Order: sequence, then structure tokens, then C-alpha cells
Amino acid sequence: MRVTIASRRSDLARIQAYQVGDTLRATHSHIEINYSFHESLGDKNQTDPLWQMPEKGVFTQDFREGLLNGEFDLVVHSWKDLAIENDPETEVIATLPRADARDLLLAPRSRWSEVERTGVMTILTSSPRRAHNLDSFLRAVLPAKITKLDFTNVRGNVPTRVRKLIQSDVDGLIVAKAAIDRLLEAPQSELAATQKELREALSQCRWMVLPLRENPSAPAQGALAVEISRERADIRELLTPLNCSETFSAVLSEREILRSYGGGCHQKIGASVLRRPFGEITQLRGLTDGGELLDRCSLVPAKPRPPKVSKDEMWPLDPSEADWFVREIIQIDSLSFWERVGVRELADAPTPSPKPSPKGRGSESQTALWIAKADALPDHWNIEGVKTVWASGVQTWKRLARRGVWVNGCAESLGEQESPRIETLVGAQVDWLKLTHESGYTDGEIKALATYRLVPKDEAVDLSGKKYFFWKSGSSFEYALSQNSWLKDMTHFCGPGNTQRILERNGIEPHVFLDHAQWLEEMCQNRER
Repeated sequence: MRVTIASRRSDLARIQAYQVGDTLRATHSHIEINYSFHESLGDKNQTDPLWQMPEKGVFTQDFREGLLNGEFDLVVHSWKDLAIENDPETEVIATLPRADARDLLLAPRSRWSEVERTGVMTILTSSPRRAHNLDSFLRAVLPAKITKLDFTNVRGNVPTRVRKLIQSDVDGLIVAKAAIDRLLEAPQSELAATQKELREALSQCRWMVLPLRENPSAPAQGALAVEISRERADIRELLTPLNCSETFSAVLSEREILRSYGGGCHQKIGASVLRRPFGEITQLRGLTDGGELLDRCSLVPAKPRPPKVSKDEMWPLDPSEADWFVREIIQIDSLSFWERVGVRELADAPTPSPKPSPKGRGSESQTALWIAKADALPDHWNIEGVKTVWASGVQTWKRLARRGVWVNGCAESLGEQESPRIETLVGAQVDWLKLTHESGYTDGEIKALATYRLVPKDEAVDLSGKKYFFWKSGSSFEYALSQNSWLKDMTHFCGPGNTQRILERNGIEPHVFLDHAQWLEEMCQNRER
């Protein structure tokens, strides 16, 4: 059986079509695949900003007639490009596992001193969503005093946009990380020149992977849509085994959120749905056409919540009540530390980036810092040679930025089990070194170094009369448990990540909330509003 797959002509669109074709052939060995590449209206009009173009589906609508008249059997789209309304004659029948949905900021090193001097940064982006949601966030996490961010429209495919960044007097570009990853990972030899150009551009830039909590993606970003005619039951049967149901469900939820606010690429709205073992997270942020500010992050838990309880039985009502420790610095000289862990490029000048493999990753490894708390990075350490710094959450990121540290991304307070997914971007395997306290949790996958220790204050922990506990740290829980053995019989709550694992290690199955504030809001039956 011969199947014809259509897509746009760009490098990225062809890669996506090849991914679907390869998966289809692996599932049905008897299939013969043909490809049909075309320009869309959005490809032909490279002048107008996307959000100003009146047509719906400017990158996808041109393929509709080809599906209906049998010119090709299926079309592979970037799902975020599809119009938000469903088509009565065609349907999206399948998707592959989703690529990284986050956005990426690229900033040429040659421009950074000018940004620091003027406090002004010009960033290329074609998205009103990105411009709205990132204005305040970037001011807080860039390690410079930014007084003005100018978001400037840019058109063209991803390599063209990166080329404009390098060749123009602009300070940054925001692009979908999935696009960069796919271009660098593609095995096709026809893309070697594009990959070489991208690698060269990346070597000239600093970068940041932008967190979904602060900058939720365009609905369906990172996901592929396989569209067919509703009349083609034969093609539907072929594609059904390919479908990633988890990705499909999450994307439908995101698109429904955008549809409820009117839909369209002109919207300043991001929506991301994440599925995790502890539940489904929905992140929504932006500004509606009617002027309503959106900023919500909710969790539908994987297991039922207990009933709401009395405030008198809850602890802590104020997180400061669990401040039982003072931090004692462990004196480690910066230079001797780098030599001690065998990372000489951090003690000396930065080494050149490793040569990438055909899949976009180098054969060498690169040491990167994972910083659990801002205090874990000693004030006197010079880490200019560190290529990658990762924070546990946004607040740690902001504190490090105020100290002049360029942070490349964060785990969004979801725990170090939340993979950074940056190996393709850096072109090497990443060896993580976690800076934490002396008794900090590690599951063995990340090498840890203690830069401080927690010393209990001279006071007993009195939790009598309390039955429902929210723990922000595993150290606090274990310290309290050492003085109150009855705690094991109470009901416990925590955020996702290491604290959850420490409680589980002690035989407790906690209920997971995203943060303390949400716990109070949802669990307290007499909470003041």
C-alpha cells in the first residue's frame, strides 16, 4: 500500500513529516511512503505579522483541498498552527509523543555588554503571547537591570529567524525549543548545512529555557497533528496505532481553553497541560481581548483529596513557622572545589563546545550546576566558566539573577526528577552537580556537593493539637518527626519532588499540592477570603 504524506516545505515541516512517515513504516512494514511538500499562504506572505493576518490556519488551510480530492492521504502539521475551530470534513486523527513545549530565549554574547550598559533589550518574536507574558518575567531573571524590553516582530522559518538574530543589531530571539531540538536531532543528511549553521549560532549565544508556569506555551506547541479526510476510514485504521493518547488529550484540553477565550494567534494567552504521576497541572497566563488578566496554575490530583478541615488543626498557616534551622556555610575554596571534582574547564577558561553527533549531541559530557537553593551557591564563587546553571524553581532563579548569575532554566518547583531536556541544545551529555545542604536528598542520579549545613535552633518543636501538615522541605519533616513520633499517624501534604520522596521514604503517602498557598486555599474550611 502506498501512502502520500503532505507538509510544508520548510526544513522543520519536512522533519516532522519524516517522523510520522518513519513511525508509520515501523508500525506497518508493508507501507510505501511518498512525500508531497508545498508552500502555504503563511510561507508566501513573509511581511505581515501573523497575528495581523486575517486568514485562519495560514500555514494549514491550503492543504485542505488536497486531502479532500485525494491528492495526498494525510497532512502533518505543527498542531499549534491549526485553526482552533474543527473542520467538518477533515479531522486530526493522531499525534506522536510531544516534544518540549517550552520557549527558548537566545541572546548573542556580543550584545550583552550593551544591554547591561543601557538597560534596554530588543527581542525578536512574532507572538503577542510571548511579549505579554515575558515582559515582567525576563526583567526579574535576566542578570542585569532591565528598564525596557522591546519586542520586535520577526517572520521566517526557524533558521531564518536565528540568522536574523546573529546578523542584526538585536539582543535576543524567542523561539519554540521543540523546533530547535527537532532541527538539531534530524538524521537526514539534507539538513547537515542547516544543523551546522544552527550550531555555530548557538555557540555565539547565551540561552534560557523559559518556564511554563511563567510563560505557558501556545496551545499544542511541540505537538504534531496528523490530519485526514473524515471519509478515509482506511487511513484512520492505519494511523490509530501511532497515536500518543496522553499528548492528544493534553492538546485538546489546551485548545479548548484557548477556544473559550475566542481563539486565534492574536491572543495574548498561553495554556499548558502537564500530566504527572501525582496529577494533571494546568497553567494559564495572559491577557484576553476584553482586558482580563489570566494567571492561574491548578492541579487535578491523581488521588482523592481529604475533606476540608478546620484551620485550628492545620500546620503551618504561615510557612515561617517551620523555620527551625540556621544555615552554616561549609568553607570550600572555589578553585580547589572545581579541581576536586575534576572539572578543570570550570577552574580555567571555558572549553570549546564539543562537536555534535549526527543526532545533535556530542560524544563528550558537560558538567552543569543544579542549584537547590540560592544560598547553596557561595557568594565568593566565580562560576563564569560554567556553561549551564539550573535552578530548582523560579524564586531561586530570581535570587541568583540578582547576584549576577545567568541561569539557563529551572525545574519549576516540580523536583529534580523533572528532566531539563537540554542535551540536544548543549550538544553534549550533561553531568549534573547539585549544590545543596549536608543532608540534602539525592536519589543517586545527580552527584551532590554540600555547601552548607542545617543547624537546628535551640528550641523544641511543639505540634500538639495539629493533624494536617504541609511540608516545604523533607529536612523539616524529619526533624519534626524525630521529636514527635506520632506524626506518622497524621495526614501529610507537600509539593512535588524531593520532599514527597522523603515522606514516602518514611512510610507516608502524602497528598501533593503545587504549593502551600494552594493547600490553604483548598483544604481550609474556614479560610478567610
